[in-house]
Amino acid sequence: MTEDNKASQKKCSGKSKAMFAYGIVQLGSNVVSAVALAAIALSFCSVKQESKVFNECVEEVQATGKSSSDAVRFCNGGK
Repeated sequence: MTEDNKASQKKCSGKSKAMFAYGIVQLGSNVVSAVALAAIALSFCSVKQESKVFNECVEEVQATGKSSSDAVRFCNGGK
């Protein structure tokens, strides 16, 4: 190898380390994004379940003869 090849190879080794670190950071950010999306999806499931229970409560109170607004107030914790 000539002197120029050795010098350029040493310069490239620093760049390869930087690119490796960049790849690791990118991979880490993708993992964090995936975990965040999974958490959001799970929170939507709980909101859906809570909505279902609330709607059942309103229907049950309305069946006793109360108005819709009274049923909603009751299911929200009002008297």
